[in-house]
Amino acid sequence: IVYEGIASAEECLGYAMSLPTSVVITGCESVARVSQVLRVASGFMPMAENDVTALLARTAPRAAGGGSEKYKTTTDYDGTTQNPEWMG
Repeated sequence: IVYEGIASAEECLGYAMSLPTSVVITGCESVARVSQVLRVASGFMPMAENDVTALLARTAPRAAGGGSEKYKTTTDYDGTTQNPEWMG
């Protein structure tokens, strides 16, 4: 599946796993997702620099506006904004 015609979940996971991180957390809401992650992880090879460059160039226009990550760019998902009484 290619998200919004831009990048596949496998590409994105491969990119995340290619970064200098100690942990990559991914969704596991279904057996199909877990199988997908295991498939990518079992054959993992870090992305080549030119592949990273191409992926970032392809995703940059969509990422620039934050439309895919509204939890980062809006307060829509902020529980404390939705429930100010929590702030006591």
